[in-house]
Amino acid sequence: MKRRLMAPASVLAAAALVLSACSGGDSSTSTSSDAGSDTGNDAASGEAVTLTLAGWSLATTPEFEALADGFMAANPNITIDVEDYDVNNYETQITADLAAGVAPDIYTVKQLMTFPTFQEGGQLMDVSDVAAEISPDVATLEHYEVDGITYAVPYRADAWYLYYNADLFETAGVEIPDGQWTWEDFDQAASDVTAGLAAAGNTDALGNYQHSWASTVQGFANAQGQGDGEFLEAEWDYMVPFYEEALARQAEGSQVDFGAITTNSLTYQGQFGTQKAAMMVMGSWYVATYLSQVESGDAESFSWGFAPVPQQTTETAENPVTFGSPTAMGINPAIDESKVSAAKAFLTYIASEDAAIALAEIGITPALTNDAVADAMFAKDGMPTDDLSRFAFTTHQTALEVPLGTDSPGLQTVLGDAHTAIMSGSVSPQDGIAEAMERAKSEVLD
Repeated sequence: MKRRLMAPASVLAAAALVLSACSGGDSSTSTSSDAGSDTGNDAASGEAVTLTLAGWSLATTPEFEALADGFMAANPNITIDVEDYDVNNYETQITADLAAGVAPDIYTVKQLMTFPTFQEGGQLMDVSDVAAEISPDVATLEHYEVDGITYAVPYRADAWYLYYNADLFETAGVEIPDGQWTWEDFDQAASDVTAGLAAAGNTDALGNYQHSWASTVQGFANAQGQGDGEFLEAEWDYMVPFYEEALARQAEGSQVDFGAITTNSLTYQGQFGTQKAAMMVMGSWYVATYLSQVESGDAESFSWGFAPVPQQTTETAENPVTFGSPTAMGINPAIDESKVSAAKAFLTYIASEDAAIALAEIGITPALTNDAVADAMFAKDGMPTDDLSRFAFTTHQTALEVPLGTDSPGLQTVLGDAHTAIMSGSVSPQDGIAEAMERAKSEVLD
């Protein structure tokens, strides 16, 4: 489905980067100095330009509209057509469209782990000139640079928080998170809240909900548990304690069983948003999702907040360690050369403070974060107003969900299989990780 987003009547003040176009066939290897010729149809020329942009789930993911609207308001001669892809098959579909020559002019690099595939395949234009113009405070930009050339620009940088339902904590008679929790404290709180709710007559809700994704265990193990290079060497013993803790919560009944999640197709939005769980560790994107679902009636309204994720020790409480992943946009090298400067102007915009504020206003965590962005985030109706939620938003060390390397996709596939086997009880954490390491070394690293 294609959804056209027309430019609003109001015009915001913003400077468009005026860059000349490169040849569509050679753009993926051009440098900033190559972009010197004037095509006569750039972002500031006043001539009408239409760009296509790949996004997903437009009805429930407002970031694409927010970015398109903000840019078009500043550039009324440029129209952005956002093409709606299937969120669950985005990489497969965009890869097929790129190969077929029908992909949009600008497309979202949804996962950092897939960036090397697009870059090595010559499917991203050199945008080093854009990178040179944007703020150095834009987080994770360096991850999209290869041999001194930048191929994509991040617009959001998600991190994982601990979401909590303050009303359920009050009903259970348990203190809400205070920003000092270790994983041991978290486990105890999950147990205490589950028991407290049951004693109060609420047998529908549990202390915690842990979704079925491997990242809910492995992401934290990678961020907080591994030493240098262990992931890429398939030395994964550091994951075992994280799995043991997750299985212990599952066994005592303080979180939903993995099998029940997969069999019943439970969603994390439904579990937390309809008050079936008092806590949930989830990515920062859920802020916007929850607020949107409250407005639509798909989630219930209750007193809530988010805190830093639990830590290995309290020593990191002042600058908590979490994990996350950036999301970027790049230019399809097959773009018509007359549209290149407009496309680069759009990439410049998505990394600007104006764009960051626009994203924060809808609950999205942008790649550029400062006080103005934080003010915009917490001014939104329905946002928590406590200091700890703002601290969690502004202060953290964010490791990559999956350490980058040529073998990362293959290693992640092996670990995905191990996750299912361990969480379903088919194998112990120790044996499951040992088997995964052996398989990775023979099938991926050998």
